[in-house]
Amino acid sequence: MLGSVLSVVVGIGTSSGVTAAEVAALVDEVLATVGLTRAAVVAVATIATKIDEHAIATLGWPVRGYAPDELGAVDVPGPSDAVMAATGTPSVAEAAALLAAGAGAELVVAKRSSAHATVAVARGGPQ
Repeated sequence: MLGSVLSVVVGIGTSSGVTAAEVAALVDEVLATVGLTRAAVVAVATIATKIDEHAIATLGWPVRGYAPDELGAVDVPGPSDAVMAATGTPSVAEAAALLAAGAGAELVVAKRSSAHATVAVARGGPQ
């Protein structure tokens, strides 16, 4: 459990066929693994081309989008050749979460996937 974490950012990557229910369930599951609830989330982040996707936009948090080159510049533990081929960046969920959480951010949860979605959670560094 992360008792001292006050706010986090959820990074989300999706593929075609994703539903809002699938994304919401994965987000809830991932947050629960580290003892967090939706109340701890301040934003979600993704690749810019997905910011208006229904499954992401309906989660209820502000959505931040990043260009593939911005995401590709972030060092992540789980880069993917398949994601690179599909999006032009080796990471969406982890990289977007880290970018949106700001300078000094760290992953709280590395990417976890369902059939059509990937989620990662990051918290900001010291201010």
